[in-house]
Amino acid sequence: MKLWVGLGNPGPKYAGNRHNIGFMALDRIAADHGFAPWRKAHHGLVTEGRLGAEKVVLLKPDTFMNLSGQAVQSAVTFWKLPLADVTVFHDELDLAPGKLRLKLGGGHAGHNGLRSIHGHLGDTYARVRLGIGHPGQKDAVAAYVLHDFAKADADWLEDLLRGISEGAPALAEGNEQKFMNAVALRTAPPRSSTGQEKSSQDKAGMPAPPAAPTVEEEDKRSPVQKLLDKFR
Repeated sequence: MKLWVGLGNPGPKYAGNRHNIGFMALDRIAADHGFAPWRKAHHGLVTEGRLGAEKVVLLKPDTFMNLSGQAVQSAVTFWKLPLADVTVFHDELDLAPGKLRLKLGGGHAGHNGLRSIHGHLGDTYARVRLGIGHPGQKDAVAAYVLHDFAKADADWLEDLLRGISEGAPALAEGNEQKFMNAVALRTAPPRSSTGQEKSSQDKAGMPAPPAAPTVEEEDKRSPVQKLLDKFR
C-alpha cells in the first residue's frame, strides 16, 4: 500500500491558493480514478482507491501547513508504513510554473509543510515537487503562496494536473520515467514536424511549454564545494 500526501491549507478561503497545489493534485487523482468519498481521519481528509495493481491512500491534512507532520505521522503509524511508501505532493518556489520534479530525501528548503514532516518522521520519503514560480523577492513569498493562481495560470495548471492524474498508476507501481512521460505529454507535448524550428514564443507571443519533468538527484556537495563551483 502507498500513502500519498498533498500539502495545503484547509477550507474554502485557501482552496485556490498556490500553496494548495498539493491538495489540487490529489483531488484530481481521486476524481479521475474513482476513489472512495473523502472521510475525516488522521487529522485530515482521507480516501482510498486503486491505481493499477496498487492500493493507494490519499491524505490531505487539515492541520494547516505548518503542522502537516501530525497527520502524516498518524497515517504512517496506523498503517505501519515505511517512509519508502510515502510520497508528498507540494508546491515548489524554486521551479518554474508547470515544471515538475521527483525527489527522494534531502532538506525541506524552508517549506513549512515539509519541515513539519521532517520533524515527525525524518526525510527519507519521496516528493513530487510542483513548480509555482517565485515572486522575485523573499519578503513577497508569504503573500505570493497564499494568493490564488492567476487566470493566466489556468491552462498550464490544468495540463499539469491532468498529466499527474494520467501518470498516477505508473507512479504507484514505481515507474518514475513512465509517470514523467505522462506529465510531459501534457505540459510539453511533441511539436509537429513543419521543417522549421519554433522560437521560444509562438505566433501569439505565448511562452513555450514547460520543459519535461526530471528526477532530481540530491545535491551531496558540501557548502564550500557549492561556493567554489559557482566561480568555475
